[in-house]
Amino acid sequence: MAYDTQSTVAEAQTLYKKARRSNLFIKIPGTKEGEAAIEEAIFSGVSVNVTLLFSREHYLKAAEAYMRGLERRLAAGLNLEVHSVASLFISRWDKATTDKVPSDLRNKLGIAVGQQTYKAYRDVLDSDRWQHLENQGARAQRLLFASTGTKDPAASDVLYINALAAPNTVNTMPENTLLAFGDHGQVKGALPRDGGDAEQVLAEFTKAGVDLVKLAAGLQADGAKSFSDSWQNLMDAIEAKSKGLK
Repeated sequence: MAYDTQSTVAEAQTLYKKARRSNLFIKIPGTKEGEAAIEEAIFSGVSVNVTLLFSREHYLKAAEAYMRGLERRLAAGLNLEVHSVASLFISRWDKATTDKVPSDLRNKLGIAVGQQTYKAYRDVLDSDRWQHLENQGARAQRLLFASTGTKDPAASDVLYINALAAPNTVNTMPENTLLAFGDHGQVKGALPRDGGDAEQVLAEFTKAGVDLVKLAAGLQADGAKSFSDSWQNLMDAIEAKSKGLK
């Protein structure tokens, strides 16, 4: 349902009501159609994990949708205790470009995108618009670093964990990555508030011929198709199991 706003909202509300768990987050892809669904879901009181974000621009649209939903709740006199995370996918950037850039740029793009987006995240939290919502009881939509398992066997198995450690963020690292970090990971400092050298690194990738906007769109489209296929496979499996029980 990544490209169907009404169906996404309806399914999100149905699942949230059935679960009856206050700590449940419903995944909604950060596609163009998903943006309206995120706003509507937040307005209706459904906590949302905005998934399949691949760039700063994707994140900012997710943050905008979250704030719009909260502003509508505020105007309607509703409680602002509705939660959200914005899931930025990291390692897929490097997997998509490893054979297309010079060796000195390999495994640097995902981190740079994460740094750039972190700066945008901090800017949102410092904005007058967000401060107004927070003063009315809203909770910040946390930036979540997803897909942080290292894909390149030649790179550090804790590459993205060391580089993207930052306050008030979430990192959904795979179990093997978590265990590896517990064994030999080291955080030498927090992610810089200003994004560090992100812009310089991204400029180097552009110079190397990587169209960052086009690649972000392609990664999101591929991810949305994969999510839709997985959901359909699950529904088909449930239907087959159900028929077998009759």
